[in-house]
Amino acid sequence: MNQVQFIQSLEEGGFPEPTIISREADGFLDQHAHGFEAKAFVLSGQITLQVDGTASLYREGEIFHLPAGQMHAELYGPQGVQYLVGRKE
Repeated sequence: MNQVQFIQSLEEGGFPEPTIISREADGFLDQHAHGFEAKAFVLSGQITLQVDGTASLYREGEIFHLPAGQMHAELYGPQGVQYLVGRKE
């Protein structure tokens, strides 16, 4: 899936206009949850999500999905990460 297809899938899923998020190199966010569902397409860099004791790495061109209320931690790669995300309440 490319970026255009991802945006189309967000629209079809009822997500509002997506936002670009940039995170710093080698940064992290400790365990937390969001009050919204998130679907994201990695534009550059990489992000590791730790969910229920399992770490999953996402790189450029890959998609990750977090349901609302899902506890997780985020770790950003050596070049940081930039991703396009749709957030739905």
